[in-house]
Amino acid sequence: MDSDNSVKTASDKVFVDIRQAIVEGDIPQGSKISEPELAKRYGVSRATLREALNRLESCHLVERKANVGSRVVALTETKLKEIFQVRASLEGLACRLAAQMMSDEEVSEVKALLDLHLTEQRVKQGESYYQEAGDLDFHYRIIKGSKNSHLIHLLCNELYQLIRMYRVQMGMNGPRVSRAFDEHLAIINAIAAKDGELAELLMKRHIASSGANIETKFNVAADAT
Repeated sequence: MDSDNSVKTASDKVFVDIRQAIVEGDIPQGSKISEPELAKRYGVSRATLREALNRLESCHLVERKANVGSRVVALTETKLKEIFQVRASLEGLACRLAAQMMSDEEVSEVKALLDLHLTEQRVKQGESYYQEAGDLDFHYRIIKGSKNSHLIHLLCNELYQLIRMYRVQMGMNGPRVSRAFDEHLAIINAIAAKDGELAELLMKRHIASSGANIETKFNVAADAT
């Protein structure tokens, strides 16, 4: 997991717990945050809660406005496009670097992770492709494999949870599930072959397809209202 996931203090624990609740939608997107209610719910002081909220703001899950208060970030089509544009460029670069930097053992571990995804989930049937955070996430492992500390910080700390929020709440189903898995496999095969140019191209295409899939869901939701 990323460095922000280490639980050492009460503030660490409430930060991780609220972060998970936001990412998975247990605390609804766009909802107003009531500090007294959250402090009571998680059994912490208001000061401890505020410290956690500051950290949630830094990873773009909470927004604060003067005279308005704090809200959970709302997922929008505009924000989706912006974040996935950044994500495609940075993760494409991560793939190019990973092709140079990842050891054969690390590549084998990622392939084993994909095998695990295939056996534990009904990926080929198009039912689901939910990836847990951190080391159980294909993208996280590739980013780490780049061995570039600045890139890892940007993608695994600053943007990771917001990206996960889109992936979890607007997740894949249907034909996109098996296609996404096949794209993951093609990416790691390109990395294994030390073909950074191909790995970068495949990752950029993969993220563009994922973004388009989520954008379609926004359009469907808009048509239904």
